[in-house]
Amino acid sequence: MTEDTVADKITADLVLTGGTVLTFDAADTESTALAVAGGRVIGLGDVAHLIGPNTRVVDLYGRTVLPGINDSHLHGAWLGALWPGTLMGAGGMGDGAPAPQLTSPAERRAAITKAGDVLAALGITSYTEPGLGPGEDSGQTGCFSTGVLDEYAAMAAEGLLRARVTVLRLFGELDGPSTLADFERGMASRVPATDPRWLDITGVKIFADGIPPMRSAWTHRCYADGSQGHLLVDGTDAAEREANLRKMIDLAHRAGAQIGVHATGDRSIEVTVSAMADAIEAHGHAGRHYLIHGDLVGPDVLARLPGLGIGLNTQPGIAVLTAPWLAAALDEDAAAGAWPLRRALDLGVRVCLSSDAPVIEPDWRRWVAAAAEWMAASPSPELMRHLLRAYTVTPAVQDGAESWKGTLEIGKAADLCVLEANPLDAAPADLPHIGVTLTVVDGRVVFEV
Repeated sequence: MTEDTVADKITADLVLTGGTVLTFDAADTESTALAVAGGRVIGLGDVAHLIGPNTRVVDLYGRTVLPGINDSHLHGAWLGALWPGTLMGAGGMGDGAPAPQLTSPAERRAAITKAGDVLAALGITSYTEPGLGPGEDSGQTGCFSTGVLDEYAAMAAEGLLRARVTVLRLFGELDGPSTLADFERGMASRVPATDPRWLDITGVKIFADGIPPMRSAWTHRCYADGSQGHLLVDGTDAAEREANLRKMIDLAHRAGAQIGVHATGDRSIEVTVSAMADAIEAHGHAGRHYLIHGDLVGPDVLARLPGLGIGLNTQPGIAVLTAPWLAAALDEDAAAGAWPLRRALDLGVRVCLSSDAPVIEPDWRRWVAAAAEWMAASPSPELMRHLLRAYTVTPAVQDGAESWKGTLEIGKAADLCVLEANPLDAAPADLPHIGVTLTVVDGRVVFEV
């Protein structure tokens, strides 16, 4: 579809002009104006001919337009139930506050709606709910249950979602055990019918292990108490646990599901990547599989990921905040080699940055700054582009949606945010001080200052 073809037929609903538009297309094209109609981008640059009597024209006054932010690992219902608290911040469960409780459709809807409000104010137009399903139907909070998934589906059908949502289904406990039998039943269970552009339910989440600070990540190293953690997948011994994890991954892969595996210890990561590689070799590529967190991923395993098409979804804010805890649980060398973000980017790994909110807050600007801090990288426009792409373009690839979202190209979804200043002119440490002034999802303004 060409610009001329679109322009001949459509008058813009919304025009943003008088600023900088960072499209993040393959050529990193920059423009000065953007036009939107029918939920799509219809023009860039000279858009005056697209303005009609009913077009809303917004003068940017030098502000900058970015593709909408995609937080590719964020627990929306839990965020809405806990906010303004976070697990690791003031007012959250970490301060001894009671766990939130979502027990009714109305409570679930209110939590999802509140999360939508919070995220819209941050320029977030898409996010991934990483773990909803029957494994948590009797969970402590109700924030990850099948009921939450059903409420998302109902809200999507009613046009009430303020961001696009991707869901990974969960057939075990959040941060807890799972069984092969439950996983097999879950894979055969009903999936709500949805419009995948608003609610995409094509993936599954598996918890391979826990986290290093709690000494529950499965590692080659020994913790201070002499333990090494273990897989969370049920089994009578380590060999059976590993065999069952491999069967889960093979089953989901053969079903065409995307697989996101929470794996933080080097040993659990090795097994997970080996199992994914075996499934790919046996059955061909399917889904956009990825490691979640990947704290202690080793260099040899990291180097395999690009060739296998396996991504890495990591949270630099958690890395900066918890590195001292990891060092205390293992040692300083383990902490120094953890979360190898610079090496992953250099290798061409499909890296997504995310928040894991409400473990920490969902303000992506802080976590872009944290990524640069963790990498000890010198500020540059090139660095900022890499980090911003890990919150926009690459998550769209993780979602399997790069053909229609993630960049501001003609014909793609009009999901965008407007910042007070051009982030490419700023050091990452200064990004948290640049305000979000406008958020648009599917051509509709959902936040405005």
